[in-house]
Amino acid sequence: MTLMGAIPAARLVETKDEARVTVAGLVLVRQRPGSAKGVIFITIEDETGVANIIVWRKTFERFRRVVMTARLLRVTGKLQREGIVTHIVAERLEDLSGQLDDLADKETFDLAVSPADEVKRDLPIEPQERALRRQKPKPPTPIPRPKHPREQAKALFPSRDFH
Repeated sequence: MTLMGAIPAARLVETKDEARVTVAGLVLVRQRPGSAKGVIFITIEDETGVANIIVWRKTFERFRRVVMTARLLRVTGKLQREGIVTHIVAERLEDLSGQLDDLADKETFDLAVSPADEVKRDLPIEPQERALRRQKPKPPTPIPRPKHPREQAKALFPSRDFH
């Protein structure tokens, strides 16, 4: 997403570690685990992929309202890579939710149309295909299930006990 200087999430993998980056996307998840000592984890998504954001306690205190309410978020921070995991340590967060309607505007958001997005055209149907479409679907065969909950558990979760 090139929304006001933000780089697409897909380009984060080719960006240097410790680089200062700006990303933007729809907020998918906000997490504040009790074991994380006040750190908040946010996952945002643009049309190319997802970006993981880390918000330290002091940054959260400065941008609390944005972190808690934004649906479309722009984040500027330092990119960190640990193995295959890439995340951005947030320094600045901006709520762009008011611009969600603009995403459909061609000038703001350049969309490439995939051939899969084209309208399907009515094509002549072969006689064999027409006959297959007229056939009634077979009802699914019922799966025999154990009646007692303990037997159901054994069927669903086979034991891995080694003693």
